[in-house]
Amino acid sequence: MEKMYTFLIINPGSTSTKISIFENDKEIITETIRHSTEKINSYKEIYDQFDFRKELIMKTLADKNINLSKLSAIIARGGNMKPVVGGTYQVNEEMLKDLKIGVMGQHASNLGGGLAYSIATELGL
Repeated sequence: MEKMYTFLIINPGSTSTKISIFENDKEIITETIRHSTEKINSYKEIYDQFDFRKELIMKTLADKNINLSKLSAIIARGGNMKPVVGGTYQVNEEMLKDLKIGVMGQHASNLGGGLAYSIATELGL
């Protein structure tokens, strides 16, 4: 029997945050959380949106009755970082710093690594 892994994937965009839950390679849910332009523009810097977006992610997961204790890992897409070889990387302090300061430019996708790291840390992942 194949071992079951459950993943939360986070993909922040300019006016939305997309989240998905996968069990191995099977999509369980995908939600697009829309943000009004007025709300997004009320934040001076992109990283000022961090708590707002995290709260919405957590509320959406609760509303969908997602059992967070079953998560195996949290994955984020995107982010303007220093050039790296394509692939999957574990979030670390250097990455978080580069995303926050926008070392290669500011974009909402820079929030992804920090959101994933924050939620994972709270869940002990």
